[in-house]
Amino acid sequence: MKVCVIKTSSMGDVIHILPALTDAQRAIPNLSIDWVVEENFAEIPRWHSAVNQIIPIALRRWRKSPFSAQTKNEWKSYRTLLQANQYDAVIDAQGLFKSAFFATRLANGVKHGYDRQSIREPLASFFYDKKYAIPYQQHAVERIRQLFAQSLGYELPQVQGDYGIARHFLHQTSAQNYVVFIHSTTRADKHWEELEWQKLIEKITALSDYEIRLPWGNEQEKARAERLAQVHSNVIVLPKLTLTELAKQLANAKAVVSVDTGLAHLTAALDKSNITLYGATDPKLIGCYGKNQHYLSASSMENIKSDQVFSMLNLLIK
Repeated sequence: MKVCVIKTSSMGDVIHILPALTDAQRAIPNLSIDWVVEENFAEIPRWHSAVNQIIPIALRRWRKSPFSAQTKNEWKSYRTLLQANQYDAVIDAQGLFKSAFFATRLANGVKHGYDRQSIREPLASFFYDKKYAIPYQQHAVERIRQLFAQSLGYELPQVQGDYGIARHFLHQTSAQNYVVFIHSTTRADKHWEELEWQKLIEKITALSDYEIRLPWGNEQEKARAERLAQVHSNVIVLPKLTLTELAKQLANAKAVVSVDTGLAHLTAALDKSNITLYGATDPKLIGCYGKNQHYLSASSMENIKSDQVFSMLNLLIK
């Protein structure tokens, strides 16, 4: 069976689809997935063995210069690649008008998606041939698993979903004596106070020889990491990494502490022990899903203290 999946962004949303791919792969032995995904996240589908072809789309970049020659040429190439195959099913797991208009409607095959009551942007369901009522009041991963099961006609496994990518990194070295602090996120109200990060570093380095590794994605995040590295010589600012390189760092860590960001979901997908800090969002519906996931929630990030995080982290790295 040849299936086209539409899940373009963001990082956390892209990662949330992986357990559904694993379900489908186990239920349909000859399954082959082509995946339409934003170019910035095109590394992620490569990690799952059900994925045959990645079809990168660049809507975020194209909309900055929609009439340029480069955009027109890239759009033509994208459309040619998308329409090169006839699919047994096209599943829009994004549920947005832009994904439906720029991807789902163009793909060849019966189009599946959420119905108007189950979708963020009801107009998107206009482009689907088959529509499914899937309740909102459950985790996003479970909604997508249900969408796939109904679209492809198999019984949904009554077990926790398996991202199916941890094994991709099994050939790497075993877990080492370091932890990773994911300190960066896009929303200001999701940031944890820098002073609390510093206190947490002091507590860990006072009681263990664990190395603390700090990733970053832009110059502002790098500057924060460099300030935190001044607290102790065991704090290492990582170089600029690709997603695959960063996934290897996370996969081999003893544990991770993270704010609410896409990399927290990547950590969960790797089945890595992870403490995620929530002050601006409710983790019940979109929190890190999977094995070894721990939450610390408060009414705001200012109310989460380093003592709480250290107590939980100490149990994970003993």
